[in-house]
Amino acid sequence: MGKALEGVRILDMTHVQSGPTCTQLLAWFGADVLKVERPGVGDATRGQLRDIPGVDSLYFTMLNHNKRSITLNTKTETGKAIFERLIEECDVLVENFAPGALDRMGFTWERIQEINPRIIYASVKGFGPGPYQDCKVYENVAQCTGGSASTTGFDDGPPLVTGAQIGDSGTGLHLALGIVTALYHREQSGRGQRVECAMQDGVLNLCRVKMRDQQRLAHGPLKEYPQYPNGTFGEAAPRSGNASGGGQPGWVVKTKGWETDPNAYIYVITQAAAFPGLARAIGREDWLDDPEWNTPEARLPKLDRVFAEIEKWTMTKDKFEVMEILNPLNVPCGPILSMKELAEESSLRATGTVVEVDHPTRGSYLSVGNPVKLSDSPSEVGRSPLLGEHTSEIMQDVLGYSAEEIEAARRDGAIGREDAEQPAAA
Repeated sequence: MGKALEGVRILDMTHVQSGPTCTQLLAWFGADVLKVERPGVGDATRGQLRDIPGVDSLYFTMLNHNKRSITLNTKTETGKAIFERLIEECDVLVENFAPGALDRMGFTWERIQEINPRIIYASVKGFGPGPYQDCKVYENVAQCTGGSASTTGFDDGPPLVTGAQIGDSGTGLHLALGIVTALYHREQSGRGQRVECAMQDGVLNLCRVKMRDQQRLAHGPLKEYPQYPNGTFGEAAPRSGNASGGGQPGWVVKTKGWETDPNAYIYVITQAAAFPGLARAIGREDWLDDPEWNTPEARLPKLDRVFAEIEKWTMTKDKFEVMEILNPLNVPCGPILSMKELAEESSLRATGTVVEVDHPTRGSYLSVGNPVKLSDSPSEVGRSPLLGEHTSEIMQDVLGYSAEEIEAARRDGAIGREDAEQPAAA
């Protein structure tokens, strides 16, 4: 069984998170991803948030699986010539530099098209064309400018960013879709094209239900929000705490051990169809014959009391017991799983969603594997490359340089010496 993207070669000029997320996904699907890094320095994340001195950080290793690393100094003439050869030999160039960085190097989209008319040039930017197009963006800036922060948190508190990297990794996912779409289009057209994803746009796409609610607000209060019926609504879609966001009321309730365990909670949704079973389970069968409680309309103004009663019951059981009791009753619920619990979850290991990876200098570490599963094209997670590990290999096998030319490029400072100085990597 072949890899889905076998035969596709990616020139990976990305760094930090948004771009590397995208190229790692393509590498998992079998693309040959050539990561271009500065000699002696590499991707900044190699040294960021280090937990073991002198080795690549988890920040780097978990975003750069299955890639090959070449060090290249594009400020030298030889380096520019090597870069041109890479453009000729690759199907896709991916970058997430600050706006205009490649242009200043002399590689505008027009110039890149001249070198290789079939290449797809994919970029992550902070903002699309408009007043902020030249501004730099980081994860939390994207969350704030894309609508996530204003709609996250509780009504009486400040806007909140989420722990999910919807700005960086979210935009990387969007860009990967754009790239495979452009590759598919190239099969018909024979030409490459530009693919751009703005982080603000990516976050807004993931917040589309809040744009839905913004428009519904013009026609009256949002009845599924906790502000209804006792609170007030302003002009903008408000923060909704832990409300479900759909038509069914949901909330986070405490479970046994919550006093000492910050994740001893479970999310419970009180779907109308499953409400009788839920009421019986929590010992409130009396609700079912009481017109004050036995219809969704009657319960809506008193949801805080409904969840308080549910919580009295859930606090007597651990979160997994609650799930075991409520699932057969068709009550949608989900325990709040910590990163520790997810790291240790055997079912996620079995599906390759969590993988253990061996690394020659850091040893074994855990990573998130490919979240997208294909029936005929399984993904394998290989370790991230050491800095410049594949420089000679890429120069020789992909670009056709001789050993003498490679050594001359080294002397010239166009490529680094890292691969020549590394111990043989496992």
